[in-house]
Amino acid sequence: MRKRKLGLFGMVIGLVLAVVSTVGLTASAGTAKPAKGAGPAVKLAGFKIYFIPKTTTIPVFTQNGIGAKEAATKLGDTVTYNGPTDVSGAKQVPFIDSAASQGYDAIVISTPDPAAVAPALKRATDKGVKVVSYDGDTTPDARTIFVAPTTNKGIGAYQVKWVASQMHFKGQFAILSATPTSGNQNTWIKFMKLELKKKAYKNMKLVKIAYGNDNPTDSAKQTQSLLQAYPKLKGIISPTTVGIQAAAQELQQEGKCKSVALTGLGLPNDMRKYVKKGCAKKFGLWNEKDLGYLATYVAHYVVAKKLDGSLGQTFTAGRLGKYKVVASDGNKPVVVLGPPLVFTPKNIDKYHF
Repeated sequence: MRKRKLGLFGMVIGLVLAVVSTVGLTASAGTAKPAKGAGPAVKLAGFKIYFIPKTTTIPVFTQNGIGAKEAATKLGDTVTYNGPTDVSGAKQVPFIDSAASQGYDAIVISTPDPAAVAPALKRATDKGVKVVSYDGDTTPDARTIFVAPTTNKGIGAYQVKWVASQMHFKGQFAILSATPTSGNQNTWIKFMKLELKKKAYKNMKLVKIAYGNDNPTDSAKQTQSLLQAYPKLKGIISPTTVGIQAAAQELQQEGKCKSVALTGLGLPNDMRKYVKKGCAKKFGLWNEKDLGYLATYVAHYVVAKKLDGSLGQTFTAGRLGKYKVVASDGNKPVVVLGPPLVFTPKNIDKYHF
């Protein structure tokens, strides 16, 4: 009889242990934290990321969105790409508020006006939303990490070198920027001015900084005004994809392609026909799809608590490889995509974006 009781007791203990073991395994599977690095466990997170460009009407930002969604697919996340149709920080605020109220895990944003969006981003942060800026930075206290397309010092210096070589390092030139409040534009211009202090440019003179508001019509009008106000103008730098295309079109219409050198930042698909007609011999940009892709990876890792903005942190961004969180051009924390691509008549047909 005693043996029978012990047998029954043993069976009960065995069943209890089996149930505990099963519950333990189920709990572990349901609460597993992402593994360090970009391993398979990271893909199971399923984060919601709201991607806000400066505007949805400029092709360069469409490319950012395509890259963001590619990264999200790889990571198992969901990306909502949405923003204003005008380039305006104030008009980005409703999208920030919407992301916060709908329970998104992260916001990725490029802004033309850091001060205008900072309060809304801080409200979102207070609700637990992680913020990553890219392309056009916010104020540092309104985001965790800034994803830069390249170093600001480099892109400013490159554009001066590109226009100088075409102007033979002498004469008047102007800058056709986006808006007066665009943080990235203003930073690049600051580094252009620093580059211009070098002896090599002593015979060059910056006569005007004009603003086309990242609008094709406004940018074309500003180009026309520059040509009229400065008949001896030898060059134009336009560090905006909208501006450089509008300037190229205006130079072609005015018959000035041979006398006024044009450079800046542009999309090869936008500029191809102007390059082939001699209206832009050298300009640059980065891979905009890759920029959106990288920014989404950074946002994912911030939400997953694998990145917190500490300098020296490293991570793998899918097909782009390894990156490090750094201080760049006096700004931190920053993740830099890489050096710009340079487009010329010889290689323009190799690029299609």
